[in-house]
Amino acid sequence: MALDYTIIGERLKKARIDKKLTQEKLAEKLDVSIAFLSRIERGNSHISLKRLSQVCDILGVSEGYILNGASSTSINYLTSEFNEILNKSNPDTQKLIYKVAKVISEEEV
Repeated sequence: MALDYTIIGERLKKARIDKKLTQEKLAEKLDVSIAFLSRIERGNSHISLKRLSQVCDILGVSEGYILNGASSTSINYLTSEFNEILNKSNPDTQKLIYKVAKVISEEEV
């Protein structure tokens, strides 16, 4: 599976904002240019695993979350992802998502 650097960049940006850091402050901590950090957040530049590890340490997130969106250490690790999908959906789509989720969850019992 190929890495989607646009999604990785979006997750990094969200983590940076959640940590209340500006691009300038994070770039300073990483000793990189603001332009480079901006390109990473937009998915226009690739980030090395070493650099990713540094960013994750500063932002207090796991590399796993940044790479695949899931933090298995959190009980509700998909809550924010589902909320984001629902918030972007129109009411009819929200109802459809609910119905599908309900059918799937009832099958598990």
